[in-house]
Amino acid sequence: MDNAQTARREATVSRDTLETQITVSVCLDGSGKSEFDTGLPFLEHMFDQIARHGMIDLAITANGDLHIDDHHTVEDIGITLGQAVAKAAGSKTGIFRYGHAYVPLDEALSRVVMDFSGRPGLIMKADFVRSHVGTFDLDLSREFFQGFVNHALVSLHIDNLRGANAHHQVETIFKAFG
Repeated sequence: MDNAQTARREATVSRDTLETQITVSVCLDGSGKSEFDTGLPFLEHMFDQIARHGMIDLAITANGDLHIDDHHTVEDIGITLGQAVAKAAGSKTGIFRYGHAYVPLDEALSRVVMDFSGRPGLIMKADFVRSHVGTFDLDLSREFFQGFVNHALVSLHIDNLRGANAHHQVETIFKAFG
């Protein structure tokens, strides 16, 4: 094997704004290891689903204006993760252009379809049965994915097909995304 075939697809990206300081490290050739320090426990649980089910190594640290609300931190993590994935994917050698997954969790079922097209696009249809899981506003899941697609340059279709438990609904989305 030459170096191009054995090189690990990994990247670390930092984003520093007036509202947030984010660092994301991703290894697309990982084993599902994860480490998080974001101040958002429920979102960290969702990031763990991405790492474990996507078999990628993922580390995210974030310091944001959580005293105001979670919006800037969630959105900027999505942006930074998108940048890191795009950088790690590089020329996209070894990555299938299209991918999809259906993931159930008890009564909930979601489908996620991704196209590494080089064009950003998000279609997300998820009618969560509640607006929050704990203190986490589920509307922010859309903000996370929008930031991701805009900077990873992928098309992403997310459909929560059914569910009676909001935690299960959003968790199936993140698992399928992974």
